[in-house]
Amino acid sequence: MSPTYRTSVRIDPSHPSLPGHFPGQPLVPGVVLLEAVANALRDWRGQRLARIAEAKFVAPLLPGETAELVLSESGARVRFELRRGELLLARGAIEGAAA
Repeated sequence: MSPTYRTSVRIDPSHPSLPGHFPGQPLVPGVVLLEAVANALRDWRGQRLARIAEAKFVAPLLPGETAELVLSESGARVRFELRRGELLLARGAIEGAAA
């Protein structure tokens, strides 16, 4: 298994969470981004997301934009970074458990 995992994240403008977050100027909610992290962990390691040790949202992801999600090993935790080009959108650390 590779020590890092990369995938693209794009949230369709028709996603059901967007109309209420924020009307007229939708942003992808942090919980939707964390769902992408959980899905990537499952795809990479076959694990479920057991705990979010830390998460920081630095800049917004807009509906329809594509960002790169990178997971990397960090001891017992997995670090994640979400970037749109060079711009950091979110970062943090998670813990996985058997699915």
